[in-house]
Amino acid sequence: MTQRTYPQGVPCWIDTEQPDVGAAAVFYGGLFGWTFEEAMPHGAPGTYLIAKLDGRDVGGMSGIREGCAAWNTYVSVADADAAVQRLASAGATVRSAPSDAGEGGRGAALTDPQGTEFRIWQAKRRLGAQVVNLPGSWNFSDLHTSDTHGAMAFYRDAFGWQTDDLGFATLIRRPGYGDHLEATIDPDIRARQSGLSPHGFEDAIAWVAAAAVNEPSHWHVSFTVADRDAAAAEATRLGAQVIAQDDSEWTRTALIRDPQGAEFTASQFTPPSG
Repeated sequence: MTQRTYPQGVPCWIDTEQPDVGAAAVFYGGLFGWTFEEAMPHGAPGTYLIAKLDGRDVGGMSGIREGCAAWNTYVSVADADAAVQRLASAGATVRSAPSDAGEGGRGAALTDPQGTEFRIWQAKRRLGAQVVNLPGSWNFSDLHTSDTHGAMAFYRDAFGWQTDDLGFATLIRRPGYGDHLEATIDPDIRARQSGLSPHGFEDAIAWVAAAAVNEPSHWHVSFTVADRDAAAAEATRLGAQVIAQDDSEWTRTALIRDPQGAEFTASQFTPPSG
């Protein structure tokens, strides 16, 4: 079976940092059916859990000593060290220098010129999320920013991203990504999306929206669920808080704050065609 791979400039991985990793694993395992595998070598300090859905990687989980629990989004790069130099020259701030994550790959953390943290990943053994868009897995990451124009000018130069205003939202595309998917794991992508999705949706990698009043700029993570209401009820039972719910022509969503404070969205796909 061909493994999912991520060309340069495509979001490829998500993880969450939590004060109590064990408690977080109980919550997300109960909500999404994840199992966990320790990625840190035996005897090494700290923990990094690989979350799995039906045996395939969906994301990561690690501890945090200070700061708030949060979800992080990683963008694929061919060379982490070269990418950090290029991104810093374009206006990004380096928060942590490139470092190896064992045999998995090499990554770094930065903030864009608007102060929004993002991460980069040079894949080695860990290629990125191996299941997406299925219930219990990563759907999209959305950039919530106080300066959409300035942010997209940066990311356009940094990763070659383009945007399309669809009226109800602004789509971020990485030109050529649909060609990559068609040639590797999804040969029917264009035929399947024809007449249902906006033109160019095969290149979709993210969304961008203006941050709400008093909302810090951040990369926000959404997960696919089969039933929004059931997911919200289960999250509440497991100790989370449902902050808001929304129904649109395409989705039914719930904004959820997990028991340790990390926020994410549970999204049920409800296309007009049913």
